[in-house]
Amino acid sequence: MKHLFYFISLILVTIISACTGQKKVAESSDYKAPNKTEVEVGAPVVVKPKAKTEISETKQSEEIVLEKALLWKISGNGLEEDSYLYGTIHIIDAESFFWPTNTMETFNKSEKVVFEIDLDEMSDISNIFGMMSKIMMNDGMTLSKLLSDEDYKLVKDHFSEMGLPMFMFEKMKPMFLTIFAEGDMDMGALTGGDPSASSSKSYEMEFYELANATDKEVFGLETMDDQISLFDSIPYSDQATMLVETIKAGKNEDPDVESEMDKITKMYLDQDIGAMVGSIEDEDSDLAGFEDLLLNDRNQKWIPQMTEYMLSGKTFFAVGAGHLAGSQGVINLLREVGYELTPLSNK
Repeated sequence: MKHLFYFISLILVTIISACTGQKKVAESSDYKAPNKTEVEVGAPVVVKPKAKTEISETKQSEEIVLEKALLWKISGNGLEEDSYLYGTIHIIDAESFFWPTNTMETFNKSEKVVFEIDLDEMSDISNIFGMMSKIMMNDGMTLSKLLSDEDYKLVKDHFSEMGLPMFMFEKMKPMFLTIFAEGDMDMGALTGGDPSASSSKSYEMEFYELANATDKEVFGLETMDDQISLFDSIPYSDQATMLVETIKAGKNEDPDVESEMDKITKMYLDQDIGAMVGSIEDEDSDLAGFEDLLLNDRNQKWIPQMTEYMLSGKTFFAVGAGHLAGSQGVINLLREVGYELTPLSNK
């Protein structure tokens, strides 16, 4: 279920960070804040010479081989200034966190930062409560109604061992509950722990805090509603089955065997975006059959928006690394409409 965790974790990370009010500048020995640029918040987008945006149909089976790089320069196709594309991982062990070559330099050059979702939305407390309500099941459904007595006890005991009472999660959509069951989400922020002592980091949160510290405007390619609605197409019963399977798999996991999350983290540290996409599209992946919903359709929708942002000035895009590679990945789709993409972090 690690790939599922990869897609859902950004939503909960955002909500948790907003609730705890974490505001700190990302730790980086090579970070130097640029001069603050005065930008009119909410100003209309100024469209420069129109860029080509029509995407041709590329067969999913075509293999697109890319360099191992998380950071890419976007140029050409009518752009007067370069923009940048960075592949994030929503959750990573703090000890593994690193800034690839040229990341801070290109971030400093950029005028605005665009994430998958507009993280500024979460500065409004009403939005936070709205998001919290949407990760709950509808029509009075509860986990105990979805599971057998045996499986419910398994889930309840699992969370009790983590120090988390079941009443906190009884009505939560099982797919989101799976994240906590994985054990990869640091629970310190939710349970009142010290955020500074967290064993996990989020690249989105680090970039967001840097953007706030340097007065960069922040935007999103989607809304939180868009992301949450993606998972509503999966029946609650199927989600509950995934939850139980995740807990059972965790109990049977051999500590001497490399975990799936360790494998994903290794791919990320190697900047092997091709391998990351390949693992998601593998027929044995827990996301098999949902590639269009979670990846391809979204990537297609992002291209016109990215064009609009880039035509209005230097933009730093920070989206999940799983969206970058492949025939339907953002890099190939941008190239199809005429942009030049150059790897910058493969040095």
